[in-house]
Amino acid sequence: MHKLRSSSLVKAAEVFSRLSSRSKSTGGRPSAPLGSRFLTNPDDIFKHNMWDHVQWTEEDKENARQKAEENSCVKIPLKEQGKFDREACQYWDKFYGMHQDKFFKDRKWLFLEFPELLPAGAKSQATNMSLADQQAPPTGSSTDTETRHQQHNGPTNHHRSPDTSNHQEPRLEKDEAAVQTAIFPGQHASFRILEVGCGVGNSVFPIVKSIKETDAFLYCCDFSPCAIQLVKDHPDYDDSLCHAFVHDICEEMASFPFPPQSLDVILAVFVLSSIHPDRIQGVVNRLSTYLKHGGIFLFRDYGRYDFSQLRFKKGRCLSENFYTRGDGTCVYFFTKEEVHDLFSNAGLEEVQNLEDRRLQVNRGKKVAMHRVWMQGKYRKLYPPSPS
Repeated sequence: MHKLRSSSLVKAAEVFSRLSSRSKSTGGRPSAPLGSRFLTNPDDIFKHNMWDHVQWTEEDKENARQKAEENSCVKIPLKEQGKFDREACQYWDKFYGMHQDKFFKDRKWLFLEFPELLPAGAKSQATNMSLADQQAPPTGSSTDTETRHQQHNGPTNHHRSPDTSNHQEPRLEKDEAAVQTAIFPGQHASFRILEVGCGVGNSVFPIVKSIKETDAFLYCCDFSPCAIQLVKDHPDYDDSLCHAFVHDICEEMASFPFPPQSLDVILAVFVLSSIHPDRIQGVVNRLSTYLKHGGIFLFRDYGRYDFSQLRFKKGRCLSENFYTRGDGTCVYFFTKEEVHDLFSNAGLEEVQNLEDRRLQVNRGKKVAMHRVWMQGKYRKLYPPSPS
């Protein structure tokens, strides 16, 4: 976190001026248009809570690298590290037990960024919101826990996925025919969604409201029993549209309440970063087996050198770019290349892989923070047609 003094504002003016000129020379928009609020005049910096497409200078990058190197030079002893993996469920269960459902807000940005969540013909709740509401940034205090979680409420973006209207329609395969005859929750739905790490339902209930009167069904899981109970106790929970269940996605032998190749969409929002880096690939591999051919994996998570990484103190690092917070929960910070490899190694085709850089502003304290989030969409390919 840094306070913007006069000298840094002068420096910012030069940077923003260059970025503005560069933007105009390339058609007025960056190549990956996540959001549309551009800061071109540093005097305007405290007029909004969030600015889009903030490109870092070489000095910014070097300062971030040095801060990460400094806060990771003292690592937690190996003999103490295991508990953060073994007891992850207890740490998160304690978190949800303490905060209940008062901590997060529903993700208003969800369908703008991930329209793939809706079956054909369905309209999201976002279509009835004003543009100002859709763009409203998350709120929260500057406490460590709230700062790290406020992007769960998420900044609103306006990038649509590439047109897939020419995508090959699937032929009915033996495995898919078997799915139709299996008995499981949501078996009669033609469009099935799974959210992993659903927490208290801040994605669940916007989705549930939007799939009413459609032929869609939502599954949601979390390894915190407290979180799942809060979802089930919510007044909008409807077991004709949704099935919430306790599940640890790191547990290799744990089974899901639906068969392989039965899902159209898997959603993971700020979830994979909480898993030990050595286990993430196995999790994505296993989850991908439940996607239908043509199904899509939607991902949003922390990016390398996000403000929340740089603010860690010495002695909180477990391994490179992987930290534990004061409450025992853990977080990893991804690069664009790592995201690509993670899903490609699981046999999925890249549809979108974006690095979302923002400038988040606390107007009351006159503080600005560089935020970095990763967003990706990866599709399961159809098998080649027999020759």
